[in-house]
Amino acid sequence: MAFESPIQQALQYYPITLALVVICVGVFALQLFFGVNPTNPTNQSLIAWGANFLPFSLGEAPWRLVTSLFLHIGFMHLLFNMFALYYFGQVAERMFGTVNFLALFLLSGVGGNLLNNFLGLHSVMAGEPPIISAGASGGIMGIGMALLVTALTKTSFNNFALNFRSLLIVMVINLGYGFLVGGIDNASHVGGAIIGGLLGMAYVMQYRVIRQQQLFAHQASSTPNHLGDGPISGSTAPFIPPSLVVLKGKIITASYVVLIVGFMAMYGWLHISFMQLLNHALPSIIH
Repeated sequence: MAFESPIQQALQYYPITLALVVICVGVFALQLFFGVNPTNPTNQSLIAWGANFLPFSLGEAPWRLVTSLFLHIGFMHLLFNMFALYYFGQVAERMFGTVNFLALFLLSGVGGNLLNNFLGLHSVMAGEPPIISAGASGGIMGIGMALLVTALTKTSFNNFALNFRSLLIVMVINLGYGFLVGGIDNASHVGGAIIGGLLGMAYVMQYRVIRQQQLFAHQASSTPNHLGDGPISGSTAPFIPPSLVVLKGKIITASYVVLIVGFMAMYGWLHISFMQLLNHALPSIIH
């Protein structure tokens, strides 16, 4: 068997994971090129590069809910997130498939940012200033939680059998660290984990449907044909395990649709609430 470099393996087995890492590192490199501080970027530079900032994200720039996933607050933030993204991603992408993996990352990240803005809006109403957030953490936590669900249900995709206890320890450490150390966007972590857990359950349910369909088809094709002695008498069709089939179906599609519609509804409500707050605050500021 010919030797494959790590890059060749990544391009073949987990190209989206590699692409996400390259994009995040590329954005950081561009920041350095344009003079952004690599260890302690200013709030102004983060906002300029697409960070999630409530007055903009709930105002005229909802795209920040996505762009902030590829922006990181300093080199160490980038380093830790890229290690976690590769650690989870190179397994999850081979288990769920490239399309599902990308959807899992984006939906978990956006869900985490929406929860961040939901809590942030209540903080602003209470008189606190809005915060700036960025990073792939929400998407990464979603990937980790989806893997945890598959381990909990003892579901194997593409012959990957995950250790539930090890994954649980990693997830608890990541979530707990955010609550013990200041300056970490816990809302994005928790929101991403919730969405990832929901999608993980959808993937498991879809897998089991595929499994049942394949077992039924295999049993039906294995039944001997007693109507004649032709070449098909007693023949069996080759059984293809679900691990070799693309994970797709109505359950997964419906899950994506429900989440996207729910995100749009939640964003609409947050946007209206923020604009009402802004319209109420402006007259008092002017006078």
